[in-house]
Amino acid sequence: MKFVDSVKIHVRSGNGGSGCTSFRREKYIPEGGPDGGDGGKGGNVFLVGDDSKNTLLDLSFQQHQHAENGKGGGGSGKHGRNGKDLRISVPLGTVAKLDETGEVLQEVIEKKDYLIFNGGRGGKGNARFKSSTNRVPDYHQKGESGTECWVRLDLKLMADVGLVGFPNAGKSTFISRVSHARPKIAEYPFTTLVPQLGVVKPKKFDPFVIADIPGIIEGAHVGKGLGDRFLRHIERTASLLLLIDVSGFAQNPPEMEYKTLINELEYFSVNMLKKTRVVAFTKLDAVTELEPLDKLQHQLESDGEIVFRVSSVSGEGVQDLLHFLAEVVKNERQNENHKIENIDYDSGGLNSIWDD
Repeated sequence: MKFVDSVKIHVRSGNGGSGCTSFRREKYIPEGGPDGGDGGKGGNVFLVGDDSKNTLLDLSFQQHQHAENGKGGGGSGKHGRNGKDLRISVPLGTVAKLDETGEVLQEVIEKKDYLIFNGGRGGKGNARFKSSTNRVPDYHQKGESGTECWVRLDLKLMADVGLVGFPNAGKSTFISRVSHARPKIAEYPFTTLVPQLGVVKPKKFDPFVIADIPGIIEGAHVGKGLGDRFLRHIERTASLLLLIDVSGFAQNPPEMEYKTLINELEYFSVNMLKKTRVVAFTKLDAVTELEPLDKLQHQLESDGEIVFRVSSVSGEGVQDLLHFLAEVVKNERQNENHKIENIDYDSGGLNSIWDD
């Protein structure tokens, strides 16, 4: 299935139904009072988190998403039917924004309904306007219009660890080694064109998810090589794994690749550098001189980095790295659960739809 991570859709919540102007007319009651009913409420629009989806492809072919309008009121005090709500199924990690202003409406991170637009309120029938000074009101209220606008949906993958590296740094080989993910692997740059997810199941630890994004190059934060679109997929990850090619066959020296990756992460979002970060020297099986490698590792560790040496081909160092990442993910999940337990939920009462 084609991977689509950004779509624009036209969304409209339902209009409220109009009230009714009507008077009671029965045998022997020639001048009955007003009995016009209220109009029904328009349908709301929800985004629904669906963990079985991983692309916005279907919405790219269904750009117009409209909820049902409320029905008008009737005589004899009949209330119009409420419009049916519209539920749009999206992958977990989807962010909804107003296309015109960029205002964030909702971030879908759980399997539940997220309200983005309320339907219009139904209009009042003439029976509601009856009073001691106005016994026969001959007017009603129109229904309230729903909200209508273009909405941008952007998908940010939900993963525990994000892989970051230059093209041909060995990211796809690594994720295929540690999980059942099978991305395309070749000797030319930008083999990976769309993000890939892989589930890692280390011994004695809970499984966790790794996200492999296409290679990052200098200028990625401003869109070079579509880097800004790729980087957003690791915004939600709890930690980052920077893969540095130390085989000697890379286009740039390892220290330059490291500095470029750090700069691009910082330029894209300062929060990226606040994540737990691990550096892995890859393609260790192709290294012939260890002295430059020792020097670089000592320099990075002096700067506070945690460095591992791995070979996805031979498997050297991979298990040690996975166990460390599993510990990081475990700690991050415990911290997140602790934050959730400390949230003070405010359960305010619901107001009537007639409250002004």
